[in-house]
Amino acid sequence: MAISASPRPFPRVGSARVAALAAGGAGGGERRGRPAPLQDETLGVASVPSQWRSVQGIRGEPKSCQTAGIATAEASAQARTHADAQVQTEAPEEPAAVAPVSQYDTLRLAAFLRRVEAMVVRELNNNWQSHAFDGYEVNWTEQQQTVSCLHTLGYPPAQGQGLHVTGISWNTTGSVLACAYGRLDDGDWGTLKSYVCTWNLDRQGLNPHQPSVVVEVPSAVMCLAFHPIQPSHIAGGLYSGEVLVWDMSRPEDPLLWRTGLTDDTHTDPVYQVLWLPEPRHSHRFQVLSAATDGRVLLWRGSGAGQLRLSKGFALAVQQLPRSTKLKKPPRGETEVGVTSVAFSSFDSSLFVLGTEGGFPLKCSLAAEAAALTRMPSSVPLRAPVQFTFSPHGGPESLPECWDRWPRPPVLHAAGPASHLTAALSQVPVCCALVPCAPLGFCCCFWGR
Repeated sequence: MAISASPRPFPRVGSARVAALAAGGAGGGERRGRPAPLQDETLGVASVPSQWRSVQGIRGEPKSCQTAGIATAEASAQARTHADAQVQTEAPEEPAAVAPVSQYDTLRLAAFLRRVEAMVVRELNNNWQSHAFDGYEVNWTEQQQTVSCLHTLGYPPAQGQGLHVTGISWNTTGSVLACAYGRLDDGDWGTLKSYVCTWNLDRQGLNPHQPSVVVEVPSAVMCLAFHPIQPSHIAGGLYSGEVLVWDMSRPEDPLLWRTGLTDDTHTDPVYQVLWLPEPRHSHRFQVLSAATDGRVLLWRGSGAGQLRLSKGFALAVQQLPRSTKLKKPPRGETEVGVTSVAFSSFDSSLFVLGTEGGFPLKCSLAAEAAALTRMPSSVPLRAPVQFTFSPHGGPESLPECWDRWPRPPVLHAAGPASHLTAALSQVPVCCALVPCAPLGFCCCFWGR
């Protein structure tokens, strides 16, 4: 802002009054304590006009700008390629076959058509007005299949190592499938690793080649069994003879219990594990394991992460029924290897054992006779065998008890043959032979 002032002198306003005030003030020094009277005075007003707006108007310059015009261009192209091709095969000329003249009675045929004409026309009219098959399209090439493949599951790292599927199990909810990978041809006690994989089939976006949970096991897993009540607990038997229990709800540390390498542990591969309710506590379950060392053991979980042996059975050759004829004569205390177990739904204490020699044996948990064996054990081992069924020609794969007869029969498979045997009879009721199965049945289940 620019301010300019005129050099002219200000007028003297009230000079007499000012002089009087000055005189009164000067004389007031002689009269202390009495101030001079005050009066209002009006002074003159001086105005200074601003020249800022006039200066700004002189210095202002108009400016303007404009963008250049937008350049546009149009172009078009078109390509056309047309080709026609056709092919046709000619049907071979065949001589026209002369249809034989059928011999029929024209009068009787005409009478029949007149008699049924009204009925056929009435049914055709009813079908024409019906809406029962609206929207239905006939597919003459449709194949009627009673079994369809929903999923093909696999774990590529296990398949890359040449591992086999040794066991599968469904959990109690029916939504999770567990698979054990191991070897059926041979094994290794120290270096062979295997896997336990689970797939949740109810999960959206299921990847058949990416399991929900993968557990790496230091030895080949031979069998699996889900807990009857706990959907995340699963027991497994290893090639090394150990029995482990995993909790699949803890992927970081799934191992819950294990038997460890003690005197009670199996010395041969474990071929089957089962969950059995405790006699006095139906809500508590024990793990039953069967191995080819001839022992059937019951394990109970403890708080220290260990499976403690609660009861055990052993199969000694000397204590088998006399009707059991083994191919090799026994020498000393020879144990009979167990390959499968099945419990009866009619009596929870009865079970059937499948053996390596092909003999299905009827056994009881209530057996009290001591087993004739020198195998070390922290609990007394019992001899459970009560009865021998008709033998097979190969190792027993899996017996299964059926509960719809007054006395439930037993279905057992070994090699290429399957036998259905009554509970109190040695001779099978029926036998199914599959000659095209060179390796025999891996498992067999009977619908309940």
